Amino acid sequence: MVRLRILEILKEQNHTKYWLYRQMDLSYQNFNRMVTNQTTSIHFENLDTLSTLLHCSVGDLFEKINEDALDEDS
Repeated sequence: MVRLRILEILKEQNHTKYWLYRQMDLSYQNFNRMVTNQTTSIHFENLDTLSTLLHCSVGDLFEKINEDALDEDS
């Protein structure tokens, strides 16, 4: 499973979720779904904006996780 690392990157850079929300041109509901990995798709435009704002590559926004690890956390 692939997930976005937005919250982790924000923490590493000492930024808040609110700071990022104010930079993005999204409704709060869509923004929150994206950063909490509750979405099944993301526009390329949003990926480009995120990588620019967070000063990272698009690839850095993602991580592949083992689905078995998710089951253990539940």
